[in-house]
Amino acid sequence: MANQMTELLKGTLEGIVLALLARRPAYGYEITARLREEGFTDLVEGTVYALLVRIEQRGFVDVERVPSEKGPPRKVYSINARGKTQLDEFWTAWGFLTERIEQLHQGRQ
Repeated sequence: MANQMTELLKGTLEGIVLALLARRPAYGYEITARLREEGFTDLVEGTVYALLVRIEQRGFVDVERVPSEKGPPRKVYSINARGKTQLDEFWTAWGFLTERIEQLHQGRQ
């Protein structure tokens, strides 16, 4: 089941991260920690960082560099208007999919 969960997560992780950022801005490691707190314990940090690069390039987040107590400044990500639109589209698609999947699961048409 772990492999199937990984594949499903690949298609939804962008929306999940945007949903977390809609709650409050965060930096990469903090996002990974929050995901793990939500039960995504097998998530690899590199996956999150690669996703953050993509959503930054796609213009869904604003990035602010803030000083760090240790090491270089941290990149703090916050969702912007374009990201909120993308998140709304994600929730619409998610609602459609979960409704259809539940119908299949219950044996209805």
